Amino acid sequence: MDFYRRVGIVLRAVPEGRVVSYGQVALLCGRPKNSRQVGYALRNDLSGPVPAHRVVNGQGYLSGAASFDYPGLQRRLLEEEGVKVSGDNRVDLKEFGWKNTMMEAEMLLRQFEREKI
Repeated sequence: MDFYRRVGIVLRAVPEGRVVSYGQVALLCGRPKNSRQVGYALRNDLSGPVPAHRVVNGQGYLSGAASFDYPGLQRRLLEEEGVKVSGDNRVDLKEFGWKNTMMEAEMLLRQFEREKI
């Protein structure tokens, strides 16, 4: 599915030590109302490895348990990248959220066009 391919491209663009929300990924994919579909994409083949651990919900809570082999893996992977996760499994989006630039968003769009997705 083309949307899933877009999700994979967007997630590969997220820098180490940063997180994005499902909604932000959907927006960058050109489908701002499809944040739930981003979650479905994370459980499917995204044409290669993607840093799915960098996706959190809109309030910063770790919510990708279905995408990981065991509980706590998402937290561990984020902490290894320097992301602080609170005791209630929340990331401060102001501190660790990816604030993509317009230039980065345009680069993603050009990549979608090149790949015809």
